[in-house]
Amino acid sequence: MPMMKSSAIISAGRLGLFEALAHGPLAVAQLAEKIQSSVKGTATLADFLIALGYLEKQGSLLANTASTQRWFTSLGQVDYTPGLLWTHEAWPMMGGLAEAVRSGHPEKTLWDAMIEHSHLGELFSSYMAAFASDLGPDLLKHVPVSPEQHRLLDLGGSHGLHAIRFCRHYPQLSAAIVDLPSALTETGTTIANEGLAERIRLIPGDLQEQDWGKEHDLVFYLSVAHNHTAEENRQIIERIGNSLVPGGMLVIHEYLAESPLDALDAAFRLTLLVETGTQTYRYEDCCNWLTAAGFASIERIDLDPREKGSLILARR
Repeated sequence: MPMMKSSAIISAGRLGLFEALAHGPLAVAQLAEKIQSSVKGTATLADFLIALGYLEKQGSLLANTASTQRWFTSLGQVDYTPGLLWTHEAWPMMGGLAEAVRSGHPEKTLWDAMIEHSHLGELFSSYMAAFASDLGPDLLKHVPVSPEQHRLLDLGGSHGLHAIRFCRHYPQLSAAIVDLPSALTETGTTIANEGLAERIRLIPGDLQEQDWGKEHDLVFYLSVAHNHTAEENRQIIERIGNSLVPGGMLVIHEYLAESPLDALDAAFRLTLLVETGTQTYRYEDCCNWLTAAGFASIERIDLDPREKGSLILARR
């Protein structure tokens, strides 16, 4: 059942089935035509999606459930369809889980796979953009920006949506985004389309090696720490501290490990083992890195719902 459930949901995303029903219920034949599939295959897939609670019958017509409409269509609050498409690509990587368990690390990291298969970077960036759309309002709510603050550094910002959101909300801000070239393939176009090309610049490269510059007022380190080892995070946060102006703020977003681990965190840590060889970290770990880097004021904000993770605000 877990295999077939995953396969059915992913296939619906790849076929555009949920999006085809976004504007209203359709008969099976109409839906099949819209997603360019056979009536038999569409009906068989729809039957299982109904049993799973992703679709529902309205008389003789098929419709998205409220949850499906909310999470997997362009008319919902956030469209996580890119997550389904990414999961399709991630399935082959999961085939190496036993080997990663034996060795304690992946044979090939996700970042190496992106270099070999360029489409993975763009797809992963789209997936992260869906997360960013969901997280964005929380950042604006909890991260204070004063009129005197002008320089934002977004480390691992790939899609550029966080920098875009803050630059639009705070007209005095300019931003720099540091990420691997494979993660920035569409970012420049997105920034230009928003009319922010003169205020947001891209710095392609490995954030551990790239020169970010100095005198930043605000630094984002959002959903990045779990992709690095503890020692790498310690070094990066030390560099961030040295690049901030006095009183500048570092904003960390993470899925903090609790004790005991819940099912979601345990699953995420297993995913990281096979994709990057890294892990999630405890709040205490983050505090130790921050204190060692000279941050004096540290605040934790757990987001709602809890699955969104947590923010850590730290002032130099």
